[in-house]
Amino acid sequence: MSEIKIQDNIFTISTSPHIRAEASISKIMWTVSITLAPASLFAIYHFGISALIILLAGSLSAVGFEYIVQKLRKKPITITDGSAFLTGLLLAMCLPPAIPAYMAIIGSFIAIVIAKHSMGGLGYNIFNPAHIGRAALMVSWPVAMTTWTNLSGKVDVVSSATPLNILKQQGYSKLIDTFGSAPQMYKAMFIGVRNGSIGETSTILLLIGGIYLIYKGYANWVVPVFMIGTVGILTWVCGPTGLFSGDPLFHMMAGGLVIGAFFMATDMVTIPITKKGQMVFAIGVGALTVLIRLKGGYPEGVCYSILLMNAVVPLIDRSMKPIKFGARG
Repeated sequence: MSEIKIQDNIFTISTSPHIRAEASISKIMWTVSITLAPASLFAIYHFGISALIILLAGSLSAVGFEYIVQKLRKKPITITDGSAFLTGLLLAMCLPPAIPAYMAIIGSFIAIVIAKHSMGGLGYNIFNPAHIGRAALMVSWPVAMTTWTNLSGKVDVVSSATPLNILKQQGYSKLIDTFGSAPQMYKAMFIGVRNGSIGETSTILLLIGGIYLIYKGYANWVVPVFMIGTVGILTWVCGPTGLFSGDPLFHMMAGGLVIGAFFMATDMVTIPITKKGQMVFAIGVGALTVLIRLKGGYPEGVCYSILLMNAVVPLIDRSMKPIKFGARG
């Protein structure tokens, strides 16, 4: 459908879409990166210089690979729009702080070159590039990607494993004993004084950044609310000692759920278009996350859950098309 404007006796005809917004790609991408800054800075304080090295290696190498690919493809150079930097930053925040920097660089290569540009570049990728990079590193170096060490020496509650690892391997009672009590565990996970990937430890800082994105309209509240809510409900119902014996608060703060729900699953390119479709997508991600956590071999399932649901987004969009204006029957 074309749009016709009459101005000074001149007819201007343009093709759809006709929706205009003040927010540009660059503004959105850099805003998201800024909202991740508090959690990144806390990670550097918590884990030490190693976290800083991984964050720099992931984000800067992603920008470099973007430049090289666009140069080779003879495409306009768009490294200043912030999309490549954000992809590398998110990838780095989903990695253990003790891995070698070259692994973060390889992950960025996979995310930018394979997951993004092999599909046509920004806006054409089917899967979340940062999680593709992480998944590739997980299958390539499983030991390094599942080895957790308290690098900073500031925290002694969990010195060699993440809370989800302890739960998976030793049970809920051992998890509580590790922190001293359930309230102490909740406090540590809310503030961020626990082991885990670089950017997933501080729940409060991630929530602040995510809520700001929703306030600005750069992220939809539907996906994080339904995704985190699904995990909370299902882990409460499917408890370790029977129905309704689970700890939903723990599971909603554990692992990469919060950063995944607010910053990865809300990716505008890889989620369904309609609100109903986004609800189905978020519930699917949450359900798969719980399935992997409780029954799978891995203690965490956010990464693979998002990627699996990315694959069915076209089916969700096809089955949940909005009714055409004026259509009947």
